[in-house]
Amino acid sequence: MSEIRLFVTTTEAMASEILDLMTFCFGEEDLAIATTEVDEKNDVWEASVYMMTDEEDEIRARLEELFAETFADLPIEREVLPDIDWIAKSLEGLKPVRAGRFIVHGSHDRDKVRVNDLAIEIEAGQAFGTGHHGTTAGCLEVIDEVVRSRTVRNALDLGTGSGVLAIAVRKLKHIPVLATDIDPIAVRVARENARSNGLVDGIEFRVAPGFHSTAFGEYGPFDLIIANILARPLMKMAPQLSTHLAPGGSVILSGILASQRWKVIAAYNGAGLAHVRTIWRNGWVTIHLRHGRGLA
Repeated sequence: MSEIRLFVTTTEAMASEILDLMTFCFGEEDLAIATTEVDEKNDVWEASVYMMTDEEDEIRARLEELFAETFADLPIEREVLPDIDWIAKSLEGLKPVRAGRFIVHGSHDRDKVRVNDLAIEIEAGQAFGTGHHGTTAGCLEVIDEVVRSRTVRNALDLGTGSGVLAIAVRKLKHIPVLATDIDPIAVRVARENARSNGLVDGIEFRVAPGFHSTAFGEYGPFDLIIANILARPLMKMAPQLSTHLAPGGSVILSGILASQRWKVIAAYNGAGLAHVRTIWRNGWVTIHLRHGRGLA
């Protein structure tokens, strides 16, 4: 079965609006969504959603409904994608990423690691999160700040992906970390990444959809919870996440478009968390909040 993409061609501003719409529509599903610059000089961009061929009719119908009011004049185009490891290909020319004291790199860039760096080696693989995306890099920056300045005795990485954020916490401080993901493949990859970074213990990897697992009760409440997912599921889980946070604990949220930040902050304010800081990276934001109980 082939992979395809459905896409529209437009301006950068409209592509950004369409990305917001597609994220709202498909944010909780296993579909990749992206915007790509095609022609810088003439401001030509593409907004795409990727799927398998057996999903095309349903996704196309939903896109047509989604675009009916504002973007009905934009034709939805189709491309069949060749059988290529796109993750590996996209990382071929990428340089190491620095965020806080961290450097995230592939094995071919080990020589770029400096004496005082906290190095995390992540190769292209099946799980999201290499440090190159603005959400992952933003989380790393805030993790560095929070773990250095707050009392953190344990941590939860919710939706761990490649495991890079759980690895980062454990490298900063020898505390127990629970790392969960809905995808068994991601959990396996994350565990392998931890071992390849010299972490054979200290991180407990579990398959867990949302908060439906006994692991959260076993290892919580948590002084630090990191969730790099998407805005809609983050807003839905705000009350549950808050109940698993220790008094005065910190939450780091990402996977949030800049335009969605106020809705996310409002949802967590309603769950008793206070906004501390928001940082921006490439149109995405990472939000740091703290539990209202136990604040100094």
